[in-house]
Amino acid sequence: MNRKVLLIEPNYKNKFPPIGLMKIATYFRLRGDDVIFFKGELKDFLLNWLTGLCVDKLASIDDSINWRLKGDKIKRYIKTGKREDYDAIHVEKSSFAVLLYPWFDQYRKEFRSGKLSKESKFDFVGVTTLFTFYWDITIKTIEFAKTLVKDISKLQVGGVLASIQPDEIYEATGIKPHCGTLHSKGDIDPDNPYIIDELPLDYSILDEIDYVYPDNNAYFSYTTRGCIRKCAFCAVRTLEPHYVDHIPLKERIERTRKLYGEQQNLLLMDNNVMASKQFMQIIQDIKDCGFAAGSKYIETNQYDLAIRNLRLHLNDRAYIRKAFKLLQELNDMKRFSEDERTEIYAVRDKFGLLSLDTCTRDALLQSYHFFASYFTKRYSSIKGKQRIIDFNQGVDARLFTEEIVTALSGIAIRPLRIAFDNIKTKPKYLKAIKLSVDHGLKDFSNYLLYNYTDRPDDLYERLRINVDLCEKYDVSIYSFPMKYHPIRGEHSHDRDYIGENWNRKYIRAIQAVLNSTKGKIGRGISFFKKAFGENLEEYHKLLDMPETMIIYRYFFEWLGDEKGIRKAKEILGHSMKSISTQAWWECYNECKNTLSEELWEEVLKCIHKNDFEENNHFTNPLVVKLISFYENNRKAIIDPDTELYRMKLEYDKSPTLELKKHNKNDERIVNY
Repeated sequence: MNRKVLLIEPNYKNKFPPIGLMKIATYFRLRGDDVIFFKGELKDFLLNWLTGLCVDKLASIDDSINWRLKGDKIKRYIKTGKREDYDAIHVEKSSFAVLLYPWFDQYRKEFRSGKLSKESKFDFVGVTTLFTFYWDITIKTIEFAKTLVKDISKLQVGGVLASIQPDEIYEATGIKPHCGTLHSKGDIDPDNPYIIDELPLDYSILDEIDYVYPDNNAYFSYTTRGCIRKCAFCAVRTLEPHYVDHIPLKERIERTRKLYGEQQNLLLMDNNVMASKQFMQIIQDIKDCGFAAGSKYIETNQYDLAIRNLRLHLNDRAYIRKAFKLLQELNDMKRFSEDERTEIYAVRDKFGLLSLDTCTRDALLQSYHFFASYFTKRYSSIKGKQRIIDFNQGVDARLFTEEIVTALSGIAIRPLRIAFDNIKTKPKYLKAIKLSVDHGLKDFSNYLLYNYTDRPDDLYERLRINVDLCEKYDVSIYSFPMKYHPIRGEHSHDRDYIGENWNRKYIRAIQAVLNSTKGKIGRGISFFKKAFGENLEEYHKLLDMPETMIIYRYFFEWLGDEKGIRKAKEILGHSMKSISTQAWWECYNECKNTLSEELWEEVLKCIHKNDFEENNHFTNPLVVKLISFYENNRKAIIDPDTELYRMKLEYDKSPTLELKKHNKNDERIVNY
């Protein structure tokens, strides 16, 4: 008997789809099981699942009525229990109404209580995990999963967090997680003949959910496993303890292409690909898969693909959703005339394709020939797009050689991500960039770990190096500062860890800047100087600056300059110079220069803790004035009843010329 299998990813935000679950989905499909993937609000899943079961039960009792066309009404009743929602279903029209009535209340009761009958539960439930700081939502998801599985021994938890902290998860949930990858025959089932970690990915499950991964339309894969480094901050040595030099790529890409259509990009999740002794073979594999330098991508007709896979019963649930979304898009396309769009809508209405709850496989197959010509027209004019291959976890600057960089320049790599986690690797990093530029590579990106054993000045220096390299070589380098979070021990379940050389205020200052730049720092020396300071002295000023002044940088400076002073007097009748950035800096320096060394150290400790309610015990008038800059404007800037809010509105109407220039040439400026 085919099993009902549920695979869940907790509802955190993440860039990449769950590769492990995609392999597990392939495994269960190979065994003929019914697989469901879910990511979203858990209550929504329960409602949708019970609605589907109710529809199937009604159809098994009376198949003379297409209950799926009433799916939206059935769902509404199960959710609300209201009489008017039940009446809208018109159960009385069935000759078997007396047999149908109890089932509505049965599924309504299960939804309301969250306690499913054994018949409603799954034979196997798998939950993936990711970062340790997603602890709360992960534990909540595991607890929910426990209510959905018939036999608790058939609930499997795996992934990053599960492998790093299996004992903690067991203590919290009573579920013993699987650690590492599924790399042995017999994993999941004793008679399993497959090595699940080597199976191709089931891309169809991504169409079962509403969540859209930012990095989609790509092949996701590995060409190696593990890493030769044993960095203390990294979880790879736990997740992939043994380095594997080469995992063949071409066969898996070909299978994905045939089943799920051509993908534009290739994202390789290798943790240290350049350490492979077979690196040149990996490069050849990449080229053979269609990702040589200059390669183009032509999008597959997605509607034809969805209909074909519906005919094959590859994943009806996914491809019904996919086809439905494509029809919605078709109806909104301006390239078709109003008459054509009216006809498309009418045919969708005729076949019940206006709502996902009433959209069926049979209706999609029956209406295919009408819509096919429209999709042929849509996809026939699509032009080729540049392909990208991305070693997304970054490459090791210490391993660059002429031979390796020559090989990299022969594939469609953009950007080349080079880790720059420690200022001590600066010579190797500079050499890696120079070699790459000499071989024609122009687009770079890197991850800059901070808040570990580094100092705040180290982060500034690494960022400045990248900005200067952009100017020197006329290239693009996007830096992504990444705050270190411990993977074990205190603060591994939250984001509150503060490194030995950092403090809470400095962390908030960096995050305030990154929030305004969408987490990345690119080329542009003038922008960098404004964001982080022209030198270390200005950088330290920024670190101690009140957070609100960092976020609304230009506005608070404007309040203290001639134009802002004049405008405030015009609107309010008085100046607001006293709360400007200039006023804060004057007060800061006066405190620094006039207070005793002991008191100044105490004031700095208060500022660096970034908690002014508990730590503000000062009576010195000058210190009280300084602390007020940190306390007073956080709420006022967003409160419509304050003068500060009024001035911010006025400023937004006619920002400075400098801000206009930044907004025009660099979209990274948001709140500055």
